[in-house]
Amino acid sequence: MRDLRWVIVVACVAVSGAFAGSGPRQERSGVASLEWLAGMWTGMDGATKVEEFWMRPSAGVMLGVHRDVDSAGFVWFEYLRIETRAGSIVYAAMPGGRPAVLFPLKEIARNHVVFENLENDFPQRIIYRLQDDGSLLARIEGMAEGAVRSKEWVWKKGMKKED
Repeated sequence: MRDLRWVIVVACVAVSGAFAGSGPRQERSGVASLEWLAGMWTGMDGATKVEEFWMRPSAGVMLGVHRDVDSAGFVWFEYLRIETRAGSIVYAAMPGGRPAVLFPLKEIARNHVVFENLENDFPQRIIYRLQDDGSLLARIEGMAEGAVRSKEWVWKKGMKKED
């Protein structure tokens, strides 16, 4: 009889655990709220293949890498990081592997994030927006040579087969 009670207790715990995640989804906070950015994103910029890969958030950090490849071969790369520093979310860009330029979080909403560093030469803002069709809009903007400039890309999720 004692063994039967333990079997019933274990079964109840297992069943309650199975249904624990079936209720309303809790909103994530901090870097974890940017999980929608995770994955391999690809697109074209003229004849240049553009790829950006973001690892899923873990321990308050997302790691990423960006690569542009044209028909002649490798063109440019950048290491990326989104992390929590002193209680705030920060985007760290390391173009060409150089030391990080930090862009503190300016705005965050469901499927949209803006990072801003007005002291940087260009860009001053980095924007990501997950669009309704599942594509990712990436945009950089700011002042360059006394004029407002911007550049944007639209990427699809998933890796394309190499040519």
